[in-house]
Amino acid sequence: MKSFTDGKKMTGAILPGNSTVELKEFEVPKPGYGQVLIRTKSSTICGSDIRAIYREHLGKGPEAYQNKIAGHEPCGQIEAVGPGMRRFKKGDRVIVYHISGCGLCHDCRMGYMISCKSPLRAAYGWQRDGGMAPYILADEKDLVALPDELTYTDGAQVACGFGTVYEGLEKIGISGDDVVLVVGLGPVGLAALMLAKAMGARKLIGVEKIPERIAVAKKLNLADYVFEPGADTEEKIRNVTNGYGPEKSVDCSGNDNGRAMAIRVTRERGKIVMIGEGGTVHFEPSPDMLHGQKTLYGSWVTSIWKMEDLVERLVDWKIHPEDLVTNRFPLDKADEAYRLMASGKCGKVAVCFDEELK
Repeated sequence: MKSFTDGKKMTGAILPGNSTVELKEFEVPKPGYGQVLIRTKSSTICGSDIRAIYREHLGKGPEAYQNKIAGHEPCGQIEAVGPGMRRFKKGDRVIVYHISGCGLCHDCRMGYMISCKSPLRAAYGWQRDGGMAPYILADEKDLVALPDELTYTDGAQVACGFGTVYEGLEKIGISGDDVVLVVGLGPVGLAALMLAKAMGARKLIGVEKIPERIAVAKKLNLADYVFEPGADTEEKIRNVTNGYGPEKSVDCSGNDNGRAMAIRVTRERGKIVMIGEGGTVHFEPSPDMLHGQKTLYGSWVTSIWKMEDLVERLVDWKIHPEDLVTNRFPLDKADEAYRLMASGKCGKVAVCFDEELK
């Protein structure tokens, strides 16, 4: 039986690794058993792409890039389905959980395909083709339904960034009792402020040095205070928290000094979560953590079930992750999109298709 994909070509973006983007021609894939072909609507750029692929191919293991179509934050509408579908159908609006795990290991059965150790594990945009193309082939098990109240660019943000942040905030718990500090206001840090505010934090403090990112936080009224990093930053944070420091701290900077400051300044018996990738951290365990009875968490992406919870809550909270998108580009200007994201002088950057480009 002839498929509409037969013989069709599409343009996709790959990342050669020298701070450039290359557009190449690919066949439009045909969905097999348990697979869908998604018409991409929006695909946002993650800082991990910049850190481990765009500048040079640094990733190993789960981050090893295999010259596939880039983009691990895709969202779109199902265009065609293969046999064996159980939940989704043509026309459904979907987010792609960006790691396709084996489905059988303990981590996959918990919904944490990010932690799948199987050689069958393949991340979209890393080891299998991602969202920087008009179509993306995905397994049905990797999909999250996108509610009608959310835009496709909202969904692209959930695919990695907002899902990652939500997992971290859930680990430390956010409530109306909490002052929350977020160190590093790139797209992940801005998402942390937006979600912590929605979850009821009574006061929000950000730390950032890049003016464009500070401007986004202020424009969207995401923080009560934003301080630039410096010798007196800890003192400023203590001054606006009655001398105690924040109950909860979130590091999104991946910076040694930023991480250490988040640990030191957190209130006694407080909780800290590290979300920012890469880098190092140096601190003194006894005075900085042990004596203050503090708890430190590490958090990496999220589970697919928690991602489904998040989209439901976004609707209830009436917030839109796409508000953090400061720049949108068509696919043929993907090089400009990645260059801007790599500069850090922006909020979130999206490559959009159809109406999402407006």
